[in-house]
Amino acid sequence: MQPTRPLLTGSFGMVGSTHWLATGAAMSVLERGGNAFDAAAAGGFVLQVVEPHLNGPGGEVPIIVWSEAQQAVQVVCGQGVSPAAATIDAFGSRGLAAIPGTGLLAATVPGAFDGWLTMLERWGTWRLRDVLNYAISYARNGFPAIAGICATIRAVEQMFTADWPTSAAAWLSDGVPAVGSTLRSPGLADTYERIVGAAEASTTDRDGQLVAARDAWYRGWVADAFGSFSATHGGLLSADDLASWCATVEPPATYDYRGYTVCKTQAWGQGPVFLQQLALLDGFDLEAMGHLSPDYLHTVVECSKLAFADREAWYGDSTPDVGERHVSLLAPEYSARRRDLIDAAASKELRPGAPAGARPRLPSYPTVHEMAGAAGTGEPTVRSSGETRGDTCHIDVVDKVGNLVSATPSGGWLQSSPHIPELGFCLGTRAQMFWLEPGLPSSLMPGVRPRTTLSPSIALRDGAPWLAFGTPGGDQQDQWSLAFFLAVVHGGLDLQAAIEAPSYHSEHMPSSFAPRPAQPNRLVVEDRLGGEVIDGLRRRGHGVAAVGPWSLGRMSAVAREGDRRLGAANPRGAQGYAAGR
Repeated sequence: MQPTRPLLTGSFGMVGSTHWLATGAAMSVLERGGNAFDAAAAGGFVLQVVEPHLNGPGGEVPIIVWSEAQQAVQVVCGQGVSPAAATIDAFGSRGLAAIPGTGLLAATVPGAFDGWLTMLERWGTWRLRDVLNYAISYARNGFPAIAGICATIRAVEQMFTADWPTSAAAWLSDGVPAVGSTLRSPGLADTYERIVGAAEASTTDRDGQLVAARDAWYRGWVADAFGSFSATHGGLLSADDLASWCATVEPPATYDYRGYTVCKTQAWGQGPVFLQQLALLDGFDLEAMGHLSPDYLHTVVECSKLAFADREAWYGDSTPDVGERHVSLLAPEYSARRRDLIDAAASKELRPGAPAGARPRLPSYPTVHEMAGAAGTGEPTVRSSGETRGDTCHIDVVDKVGNLVSATPSGGWLQSSPHIPELGFCLGTRAQMFWLEPGLPSSLMPGVRPRTTLSPSIALRDGAPWLAFGTPGGDQQDQWSLAFFLAVVHGGLDLQAAIEAPSYHSEHMPSSFAPRPAQPNRLVVEDRLGGEVIDGLRRRGHGVAAVGPWSLGRMSAVAREGDRRLGAANPRGAQGYAAGR
């Protein structure tokens, strides 16, 4: 497989996503006069239908946008919070050492719906019906089952049949679906049609209809259905939890690097770990080392280890000083002290730092034995080998006037928790990322956000909006995205070539998902790096695991360069698509 040139367009815009139907829906919106925000919302709702093993209406979505009208980057936080009843004692009384990876106990407020609607209301132009019609049509009339859906349903067939009868009825009525067969989600179609109908009955005003739809979801019959089903089946989420929450619009966390400004979520997510990696790398001459040389890779990976160690100690939404701490983590003097820890040999330690003199504290990681009773733990994500067993989605859009959107919807997987027949989908399990240990930035508390791994990106170049990019992949998101970004900035590659360059990631840090495994010093690389490079990494002490040549990463990206619109998507997994005209 040879690298190809990025797609170019100038008339309507550019879309990249993890499914061709979502890409097509978003591109259709652009061609019919919608802007990037209308297109991303339409594509995002389609992703819920056609990739139900990767995201769903009960999940969450962080979105980063560049508004050409406002000349600003903003973050839409569509990450719901923990229920009021979700306390450490509530789980301890159930004999749990950690929050399970599946089931209703792990539910947070489903934030994706308000995340998409908040973006649509603030910056979009289309009406709710027009945006949702694509998703409703696919849910009602059918869509082809991709291999990942079928494999996921096959993996949970026994659990559905034995324990989750509503899920079995929804997904196994004719047995495990065959690849390419037509799937439908009539319950979800009914839900969205009912919401649209009620919104239109309430007012003819576009913005008023969006408010009415939001009220139906968070303070009306949808919230009541969530609360009733959760209470009946032993969950903690209530209708009141939905009523007291809304998506927020926040400033991004940023870092200026060699003429580029990278914009990420704040430290309630893992986004700033990308920025910390850049802050550490700012003291090295990567171009002199040579792109993907042993010295280059060693330096990048060792910086990643330090940044992710800080993620473990300092990121979260459960302490009041998280924002101040983030500023300290990016301070030049702090980065210099951390950079001095890197030498010629690979580190085998998890080494968080002490920003502003604060003492780091790591969680007490549970053993596999302690997690044995938590059935279904873990994120359905990309294995270290590159094999996909579920995951997350991503969509990027740039329109003709230069608006940019980068969004990473996830959660609410069909295998997350039991199907809710009244709604046609299930709740998510993002609360599994909290710690049942008090006093940590990511400790479980009522009404706070879990420290998610979802990590979209926007970058400016010389102060001008330039690039929207991202990938599924859990803890790997801010490593694969960094490898891509550095390939463009230091490797001199175009977007498509940078995506297709041999990729890599470290598994040195503990996983964000139960049972929180870590493999200190393990470095996973595509074998296309070649024997000489791999041997050079091993001589530097890295525990290298060489995997298939096209296995790591699921990147997509769109960019604006003057009047040109560029886009690129990943050939790995045969699931990434880019389109433009």
